[in-house]
Amino acid sequence: MSRLKSLYQDEIVEAMMKKFGYKNRMQVPRLEKIVLNMGIGEAKENAKILDNAVRDMETIAGQKAVTTKAKKSVANFKIREGMPIGCKTTLRGEKMYGFLDRLVNLALPRVRDFRGVSPDSFDGRGNYALGIKEQIIFPEIEYDKIDKTRGMDVIVVTTAKTDEEARELLRLFNMPFTK
Repeated sequence: MSRLKSLYQDEIVEAMMKKFGYKNRMQVPRLEKIVLNMGIGEAKENAKILDNAVRDMETIAGQKAVTTKAKKSVANFKIREGMPIGCKTTLRGEKMYGFLDRLVNLALPRVRDFRGVSPDSFDGRGNYALGIKEQIIFPEIEYDKIDKTRGMDVIVVTTAKTDEEARELLRLFNMPFTK
């Protein structure tokens, strides 16, 4: 069992119960999944770029990534319906906790001029979205083997009903929010 999950089992549950006055451990919000998404605009000209992006995402996530296809045709972007334009993967269970641990303790501190992540990126239902500009902040990515720096979206889905509950949950997981 990962260090982060065992931490969640005891310390985080107790702190959340104390702060929000939950009567039962099952009322405490928990992490449901983490979705990683990478949109590759250049994939319309060169399919090899998409293969490299999928390889990078699989290295970061530690599991298989699927390619995403365009839902609609957009003439201005020269995209037709059904064209592969990105990749995504959904992390649950042990891999989710392992990824969150690496993100918070290894990757985010490696960002240049890092002052913390925005505490305002919640969606109103307890989910948090975070944009990363470069995939090279993850220690699994070898700098020499990448062809281009790409950004990615990290969406943390929780069972929290409000943003305040979700913010406290992520703060207890050591998410470095700006003050």
